[in-house]
Amino acid sequence: MEPSGDKATEEPVAERIREYFGFRKFRPGQAEAVHSALKGRDTLVVMPTGSGKSLCFQLTAIALEGITVVVSPLISLMKDQVDNLLDNGVWAVGMNSTLSPTQMAAAERDIARGRASIVYSTPERLGDPAFRKLLKSRKVELFVVDEAHCVSQWGHDFRPDYLALREAIDDLGSPPVMALTATATPDVIEDILAQLRMPDAEFVHTGFYRSNLELNVVHTRNEAEKRALLLQQLHEIKGTGIIYSATIKAVEDLTTFLSAAGLPVDCYHGRLSAKRRAEAQDRFMADEFKALVATNAFGLGIDKPDIRFVLHYHLPGTTEAFYQEFGRAGRDGDRACSALLYDPKDRKLLRFFQAKSYPDGDDLANAHHTLKLLHKDRKKPTLKDILAISPLSPGRMRVCLSLFTARDIVRYQPGGRYKLLRPDMTRSELARTGQSYRERQERDLRKHQEMVGYAEARRCRWQTLLGYFGGEGLPNERCGHCDHCKVRGMSR
Repeated sequence: MEPSGDKATEEPVAERIREYFGFRKFRPGQAEAVHSALKGRDTLVVMPTGSGKSLCFQLTAIALEGITVVVSPLISLMKDQVDNLLDNGVWAVGMNSTLSPTQMAAAERDIARGRASIVYSTPERLGDPAFRKLLKSRKVELFVVDEAHCVSQWGHDFRPDYLALREAIDDLGSPPVMALTATATPDVIEDILAQLRMPDAEFVHTGFYRSNLELNVVHTRNEAEKRALLLQQLHEIKGTGIIYSATIKAVEDLTTFLSAAGLPVDCYHGRLSAKRRAEAQDRFMADEFKALVATNAFGLGIDKPDIRFVLHYHLPGTTEAFYQEFGRAGRDGDRACSALLYDPKDRKLLRFFQAKSYPDGDDLANAHHTLKLLHKDRKKPTLKDILAISPLSPGRMRVCLSLFTARDIVRYQPGGRYKLLRPDMTRSELARTGQSYRERQERDLRKHQEMVGYAEARRCRWQTLLGYFGGEGLPNERCGHCDHCKVRGMSR
């Protein structure tokens, strides 16, 4: 689509970007997104990590008289953005579960009195009818869906809470929608537009290529060689970075190994206490060590622009996850690098995790029985209610709920509650429902093969990634600064 906007509105908006954020000009795509939203158009924005997606809706909000509602799944990112906006003279509030009663009351007063121009909310909070009534007391002029790939069941980070957003949008008077994501294949983009019911949206897509990021694959044959090559990478690369590993045990083992080798490192994973995770994150932000060794629990919402490297010790599950993770490096625009340490035997570990991700007939029967028990006591249990009595692991139960929601066996409703629509399903019907889930399993297996294909490719790494995401390729089919291009004497 043609970029929106015109010269008449461009100069006032440019003045605001200087006044509030100190930038002298727009980055690619930002002006088009802002002007589209100011014209009342639905807008889908696809930009790489670190390219300034947030400014698209923040600047739009400043130019509007009413409220801009921003839905984000990440409380930590929400807090960072609210703090930064307040520092820049923009009145913003965040509505989430971490607020004390006093803080919540103050935020609600700011909204009711028209002080807040930007209101950040989790999707769960937006499901509360009382909160939506408060928002409707002011005019909602823009509804923003951040991390929009979460609405797509074909996305790599699907969240059932996002399925209720369209209902909330309608309840708030159907304001224009701006949806933003950094990682979306053509199928996911199509699904975002369908789920949010914005088929005529302006499409702002700046591409996935980031010229300051060097991509490398380091081939290894066994664990000892992989650890030796990891040490070599850490000694050669300057600055602070992240090492991603597939399991908690591997994170802890690697942290012990690197510490014994004399490198200042720390670890981060979901089983650490909240205090311990916060300490590790604070030390990372302060550049107190060489690297943070982490599972994929770390990274979302981390606003550190000078990460110089991201190393993957194991093969990521999907190309989307890989792109999002290595994309946390070099957000300041300076040179940074990604390296995947690839041992073909790691494919077995990935297949093991994927096999555990899919429910079988017994899982679905157990999940359905859990919902039936709760259905007798209360019509709409929350996820917390369900997990409290479920015989399945939280992860497996969430997968079952996702399947049930997709097949209209369960309806996810505002307020974070689930309503069982078909309590009388038989075991054989549930088994057939599970068979229909094979499409997703086959798709994930294809995604796994795409990731293996990236690791084993004998062509430009960036060209391989751009081909996966369906974007335009590079001139001469090379970037000039990945391991493939440099080995072949193509460096710039």
